[in-house]
Amino acid sequence: MYVLSPTGSLLYSPLPKSSPQKPPRCSDCAPLFMKAKCNHYLVNSAIKFHQLGIDPSIPTHGSIHNPKRVPHRYTSNTSLKAGALSSNNDTPTTPRCVVLDIEGTTTPISFVTDVLFPYARDNVGMHLEATYDSDDTKEDIKLLRTQVEDDLQNGVIGVVPIPPDDAEKEEVISALVANVEGMIKADRKITSLKQLQGHIWHTGFKKNELEGVVYDDVPQALERWHASGVKVYIYSSGSRLAQRLLFGYTNYGDLRKYLCGFFDTTIGNKKETKSYIEISESLGVDKPSDILFVTDVYQEAVAAKAVGLEVMISVRPGNGPLPENHGFMLIKSFTEIPF
Repeated sequence: MYVLSPTGSLLYSPLPKSSPQKPPRCSDCAPLFMKAKCNHYLVNSAIKFHQLGIDPSIPTHGSIHNPKRVPHRYTSNTSLKAGALSSNNDTPTTPRCVVLDIEGTTTPISFVTDVLFPYARDNVGMHLEATYDSDDTKEDIKLLRTQVEDDLQNGVIGVVPIPPDDAEKEEVISALVANVEGMIKADRKITSLKQLQGHIWHTGFKKNELEGVVYDDVPQALERWHASGVKVYIYSSGSRLAQRLLFGYTNYGDLRKYLCGFFDTTIGNKKETKSYIEISESLGVDKPSDILFVTDVYQEAVAAKAVGLEVMISVRPGNGPLPENHGFMLIKSFTEIPF
């Protein structure tokens, strides 16, 4: 009889009592050797069955079934509580990097739509007039001109042709303002608009006419991740300049010390998988699942997940609806992220 410990190790194997026997003959060696090998195999098998939680006395058919070893899996449309990030692992894992969206994730959508956008719209003419000959504004006008030409070719409604560079400054600015106002109204996620908005907001933040807003749970999460060695990045359709301004002048002070970098639409559209491939390669992780991406937009979540990133969807007041059975982890606060 073989006796196993709770951990599956062999404690002892008492030998049966027997009367003294004569030394074995050479012809007896082979069967004795085969019997020893067989016993050794049976002992190892018993240990392995015990470690796996399998009772060999119960017959099974097909694949081995053990209800104690059902892999953990998060279901859709539920918030992630304490536990693992990955549905493929029972052990909680901490990603090397966190990539955060801004609107609806770190910052209320209303701040962007009701404060930042109107400020850029109301000040675009004044900004262009004051900085018309600067290098930054010349670059902004060049990008806008290219975008408007593409829009005209594609039949975009409401687009106004921009006069050539040798035209009167007032004519050029008037056409630029008309196009920028239309782009803002349509909430277009294009680099030419976002870059100009960033330059306009720069003036507003510097003059203390603007102050960035983040949710109350954001600063503590950023500080916690920074202290634990998790690198945090921002990925937004707003320009990198605009992102730095928002986090540099928040209602909680300068939070840029907790951030390692910023990504904008120059790396790609947020709803395209290639953008997340670029981000993964830029961050130098061993595998995409080393990155946790948090966003409020379902299409962005799908694109990131397709590349292999871990994804959570932020559910904040004022965020848009999500499709049923979307399959993503939901969080209402960064305090629900278990690391």
